[in-house]
Order: sequence, then structure tokens, then C-alpha cells
Amino acid sequence: MSDEQDQAPQFICGKCNIPLSMGKVSVAYMGNSFEVDLLRCPQCNLVLVPEDLALGKMLKVEQALEEK
Repeated sequence: MSDEQDQAPQFICGKCNIPLSMGKVSVAYMGNSFEVDLLRCPQCNLVLVPEDLALGKMLKVEQALEEK
């Protein structure tokens, strides 16, 4: 395998047409906020939330907060 195949796919911002980079993002839900590392556009700050995160860990946190 080449080095290119070993790297994670690079995502491009649909608005700015530049590569997304990993950075701290504040996520808020029902008055609670959390700092997480996610891919985001360095220019417009558009954030990519991967499907597995949105339907997995984030969903569990939302359900736990709603039960309170």
C-alpha cells in the first residue's frame, strides 16, 4: 500500500472548497456544552459531524440529558 492509501480521506468544505482540519468545537444541547475535536473548515468554521458519532455517542448523550 502507498502512503496515500494509508491516510484518512480528506474532506473538503462545500462552501469554501478548502480542506477541513481537526479543531476544538463547542457542541451545545439543552443548555449543556461540550468541547470536542471535530473536522471543521478553517475559513467558515463549518463542522463535519461523522454519522457514527451523531448516531452513536452524541445520541446517547442527548438521551441521557433528556431523561434528567
